[in-house]
Amino acid sequence: MGISAHKKVLIVEDEQDILQLVKHYLEREGFRPITAISGLDALKKVKEEKPDLVVLDLMLPEMDGLEVCKRLRSMPSTAMLPILMLTAKAEESDTIVGLELGADDYVTKPFSPKALVARVKALLRRIERAPADGPDLHLYGALTMNLARHEVSLGKHEVPLTAKEFGLLEHLLRHRGRVLTREVLLSAVWGYDYYGTTRTVDVHIRRLKQKLPLLEGAIVSVKSLGYKLRDLD
Repeated sequence: MGISAHKKVLIVEDEQDILQLVKHYLEREGFRPITAISGLDALKKVKEEKPDLVVLDLMLPEMDGLEVCKRLRSMPSTAMLPILMLTAKAEESDTIVGLELGADDYVTKPFSPKALVARVKALLRRIERAPADGPDLHLYGALTMNLARHEVSLGKHEVPLTAKEFGLLEHLLRHRGRVLTREVLLSAVWGYDYYGTTRTVDVHIRRLKQKLPLLEGAIVSVKSLGYKLRDLD
């Protein structure tokens, strides 16, 4: 049974042709698509249907995609809900803002429906990845990552991370002390051959440092290459 079996995907898009196209391709792959045509409708559907992932257009009536993303990230019940944004090329600045607000990934219009479905699968695969035998723990100072529970805590306090933030932190912890290029991080964490901007990695690194202050001096930027998580003394 594949990653798509029984998974609900909420498509938030006010352009009917795009909405139906995405819905068709997701259905072909075994997903259960739900649709919304406005920001307010999207929030309502998330509450009622509890989707496994949201495909979210930026330009929406009533409430734009950035505000929808912000609201979803502010609620504990949806703080880790995977969000894939749909943007136009002219909206690059909005794309970065969307990533800052917590979107996990984005697809630029016009897009290949097959590529979009591949991104959806990659996002869900990161969450569904079966842990190794027994609890798989990563300890880094006061930080604890429990892969079996998909939890990260700092001291006694759990810190909610998005799917990509979680995957990025896991990869850094697994390869601490090594320099990881942005391209390597994109391939390992985003799960596909990525030909877009590497700023996606920079934004997610910045968000990790904001949520986990312990990492502020621990994740080092290596000029012209990428990032390294320092070994603890």
